Amino acid sequence: MPPRSLLAVDDEPSMREMLGILFRREGYEVVLAPGVTSALEALKTAPQPFSIVITDLMMPDGSGLDVLAGAKARHAATETILITAHSTIENAIDAMRSGAYDFVTKPFSPSELTTLVGKALEKHRLVTENQALRAQVLHERDTDLVGRSQAMRDVMDMVARVADTRSTILITGESGTGKERVARAIHDRSDRREKQFLVVNCGALPEALMESELFGHEKGAFTGAAARHVGLFQDADGGTLLLDEVGELPASLQVKLLRVLQEKTIRSVGSTQEVPVDVRVLAATNRDVETDVESGKFRQDLYYRLNVIRIELPPLRDRREDIVPIAERFVQRFAVEMGKNVLSLTPDALRALQAYAFPGNVRELENFIERGVALAGAQSIGLGDLPAEVSGMAASPNAGLVDLPPSGCELDDVLVEVERRLLVEALRRTGGVRKTAAELLGITFRSLRYRLQKHGLGDPSEADAPESQVAPSSKDA
Repeated sequence: MPPRSLLAVDDEPSMREMLGILFRREGYEVVLAPGVTSALEALKTAPQPFSIVITDLMMPDGSGLDVLAGAKARHAATETILITAHSTIENAIDAMRSGAYDFVTKPFSPSELTTLVGKALEKHRLVTENQALRAQVLHERDTDLVGRSQAMRDVMDMVARVADTRSTILITGESGTGKERVARAIHDRSDRREKQFLVVNCGALPEALMESELFGHEKGAFTGAAARHVGLFQDADGGTLLLDEVGELPASLQVKLLRVLQEKTIRSVGSTQEVPVDVRVLAATNRDVETDVESGKFRQDLYYRLNVIRIELPPLRDRREDIVPIAERFVQRFAVEMGKNVLSLTPDALRALQAYAFPGNVRELENFIERGVALAGAQSIGLGDLPAEVSGMAASPNAGLVDLPPSGCELDDVLVEVERRLLVEALRRTGGVRKTAAELLGITFRSLRYRLQKHGLGDPSEADAPESQVAPSSKDA
């Protein structure tokens, strides 16, 4: 169907004819359907999804809500307007909750309807353009899982393999390693990407409120429940729900979550009715879930239900080769957000980041780079733009020197870096006096000068020429 395509559904022939004439005159490609059955068939067989659907609410063979559901099932961006002579608050609420763009009542003026459809079409255009843009940058969104290490390449490979499955996935790792980012990457690569991706922190709310947040509640279900509330499972219907810090979930809610995963239905607080839901559940935790299962803090049957597929994120300190590309990605992002012309980090700043232990993992690195971009007075983030605990690592010869990444390393490169750091530390301790620094390192002044030049640390003869005249010892090669 062309961009201005419209399906009009009404069991009254005169209304169908009027809608056809009205919107063909407005330049729409119009398809007419006399009822729910024919409308669903038209939605199913159309070469491309309709932009707009106008449907009567009450028809002999069904409800306009069925047409709405069929339109959304075919293409979430299709906008639907319901028309009815049975104007009630309940019908309006049901229509809007089901995803209708708007709700109008008979009789209505043609100009009123064409104006409304025009607004709906504009929303459809914006949504479809956004979806096209998302598809275009999907690969870039996936590369938010930045990493050169073998560990991160394994994670990216697993994300690609499991994205289009229906399996529940347990994502584990220390706080700040990027568990939510992995969950988003799974959602974005799945066939649910046009639907909702919602996150709930299972340890952030009291038990009573958490149950309502997940499953919803009915009006009057408890003190303060002045209106009906739809929970996250219903909000995420057709999409993905991430249960963050699932290990913090109280025991009573673990039982209810297990039932939802098994039965694929939810029951809101204060209701006796089971409502079916189609939600892909992802779970994340920084706890040792196996230990919690053994101690009885976490249900074993729920653990097995969640742990169908497991993705474990390594801490940043175990994949130091990922620090630089992640930092560079954050520089790009925060420079755009802050409107600053910051393009990179200086070599000293990068070396300091690589030497830091990052107990807060990627989240801590993100905070450091945000600070650096905010403070940077030039196009590069310098050592002075980083926190003291990081900038001090540039002068520490032992920082990170004995950390062997799981994927291995290039020994020669490590030895070169060790030598550079020891040179910098010796100069720091001696106040920049090269002769004393050479003695501290057990090498000759000439050897020190050669090594400094090799590492690009400046020409020592300019700073302490008198000391450059010191006669070489027998150790000098």
